[in-house]
Amino acid sequence: MSEASTNTNMPHSSKGISKANPVVTDKLDSIDMEAPEFKDFAKSMVDYIADYLENIRDRRVLPEVKPGYLQPLIPDAAPEKPENWQDVMKDIERVIMPGVTHWHSPKFHAYFPTANSYPAIVADMLSGAIACIGFTWIASPACTELEVVMLDWLGKMIDLPSEFLACSGGKGGGVIQGTASESTLVALLGAKAKKLQEVKATHPEWDDHTIIGKLVGYASAQSHSSVERAGLLGGIKLRSVPADENNRLRGDALEKAIEKDLADGLIPFYAVVTLGTTNSCAFDRLDECGPVANKHNVWLHVDAAYAGSAFICPEYRHHMKGMEKADSFNFNPHKWMLVNFDCSAMWLKDPSWVVNAFNVDPLYLKHDMQGSAPDYRHWQIPLGRRFRALKLWFVLRLYGVENLQAHIRRHCGFAKQFGDLCVQDKRFELAAEVNMGLVCFRLKGTNERNEALLKRINGRGNIHMVPAKIRDVYFLRMAVCSRFTQSEDMEYSWKEVSAAADELELSEAADKK
Repeated sequence: MSEASTNTNMPHSSKGISKANPVVTDKLDSIDMEAPEFKDFAKSMVDYIADYLENIRDRRVLPEVKPGYLQPLIPDAAPEKPENWQDVMKDIERVIMPGVTHWHSPKFHAYFPTANSYPAIVADMLSGAIACIGFTWIASPACTELEVVMLDWLGKMIDLPSEFLACSGGKGGGVIQGTASESTLVALLGAKAKKLQEVKATHPEWDDHTIIGKLVGYASAQSHSSVERAGLLGGIKLRSVPADENNRLRGDALEKAIEKDLADGLIPFYAVVTLGTTNSCAFDRLDECGPVANKHNVWLHVDAAYAGSAFICPEYRHHMKGMEKADSFNFNPHKWMLVNFDCSAMWLKDPSWVVNAFNVDPLYLKHDMQGSAPDYRHWQIPLGRRFRALKLWFVLRLYGVENLQAHIRRHCGFAKQFGDLCVQDKRFELAAEVNMGLVCFRLKGTNERNEALLKRINGRGNIHMVPAKIRDVYFLRMAVCSRFTQSEDMEYSWKEVSAAADELELSEAADKK
């Protein structure tokens, strides 16, 4: 008797499974992996999402759960047999929603916005359905080519200098990164590769280790923590340059820092200018820092993660003065331009430095069209990438530039409204100029009073804010985040702040007795 006839675990050969791989498939035969009702489940989820967003203001913005709340609510192992879709839907409300911070609630004022819109949600669904991994042009040509065009559309909307755009016919072009943090790191690594080549040309006796040990980069003391992290990941020194009294990096401060490092035998190679800092939405003086960076052959990266969306409005483009001096530029449409996370737009004047630094080209990723179109795997840290350009395409077409401009202007108006309410209350003061959709404010008095105020505000659970500190002054940040925000929401949020201040004063008075 043959071995095959005695093996009771042998799968049916009609299923095309190798006889050398004794997989039990008779159980799989009874399972429809594409059950017809799955399509109905998907449609019901669309309705759930719409209901969630349309009624989001009715939910408590900040959850009341404690760490570890979720584990006791679900089994400790995956189910052996399929469960009902209805039970899964019920568990969204029972298990997930109690632990969700509702970022798109008009009562959410922390951090900066994370954008959201139906066109972007639908585009993400299509991206998930197509499910391509667009690391090369041939892997899905539309994925690459739409991204090239969308980054040109977006660059034109903010009046970015033409040398950054692919349509200019020069070297420049854009790419969608996951986050601004990735863009900062990608720019740093490109700058590092460029400077290594330049220094080796004049000092062929120096090895990479010697040169890297001398490299130094620069950023304002007010720049995002991701800039410092990029320095750590890139293995280089990063100098924190003091900002001026208005929290801006100035050209003379950058020049002074570079000149000192040159005198000490170091090699300046990279600088970050921030347009719209996280703490206070301050704008570094790009027009001053750009010429300094160019003079010293330092790669200049411009980080406009939040505020860059506002540059679609001509009245805010004065902050971009000097952009022609930059080597790379980034902002996040997924923050303020109604495009769901993740979609961080980055442009490079000369992408070849990044491409060459990241180029690892195994045979299985080569294709006949190389060089005719970007292979975006060379422009980013990860290899894989989703079809993110669909979100930009849908949002830009279905809203149009005029409506996106109106959205930005509305948010800026709401911030001014909240700032006016703040200064009308003599107990409060502004900690910085009201910029874009951000208000930095505080109770007059000590940092401890303001820490106690924020704790009370968030403890009430009706609105959510986070703090910041500049030059040891602690203050609260009120960011306009939700596309659902209305003027009445600013009134509501201010009443919450005022009520929390009343409670604090009563508590302070009681403590004095």
